[in-house]
Amino acid sequence: MSLKCHFELLATYNQWMNSKVYETAGQLSATDLAKHRGAFFGSILGTLNHILVGDTIWLKRFATHPSCLNSLREVADLQNPTNLSQILFDDLGSLFKQRLWLDRQVVNWIAQLSEGDLDFILSYHNTKGIPANKRYSSLMLHFFNHQTHHRGQVSTLLSQAGVDIGVTDLLAQIPEEPHL
Repeated sequence: MSLKCHFELLATYNQWMNSKVYETAGQLSATDLAKHRGAFFGSILGTLNHILVGDTIWLKRFATHPSCLNSLREVADLQNPTNLSQILFDDLGSLFKQRLWLDRQVVNWIAQLSEGDLDFILSYHNTKGIPANKRYSSLMLHFFNHQTHHRGQVSTLLSQAGVDIGVTDLLAQIPEEPHL
């Protein structure tokens, strides 16, 4: 399986898991979603906002790749988040709507990449202004890993709030192959 195919799998998994997380979170009241639960970003809503903030920051960086000017144009036009704990949306419905839109952008972006695009060295500045030059594919791995990390935190917070998200393993998205 090519590296691009692995990223397509991760994009599909990301989209599937985000839908599961938001549908499960939708079983809770607005008060329960905003309740500070001792997590790094405080609440379920705070952590979901952080994931969206992180995704927006990274996708805007990825949009500077010469091959991504069209596929990520709408993302590039989004307002820059002001900090990593910014609450972009204070209600789950609006947050979920943006999440669905952003996940479609991710799937479309990955679909339009070529294997050669993955070797590009991306120059960017982190949120503290420190410059970096890193391989595009490695940064993409970080992008997906960051989401998985924080969705795991949300999964725990949901469980503590009494709702079960169900199966979360990437394995559920890996297609069966014919036995040789």
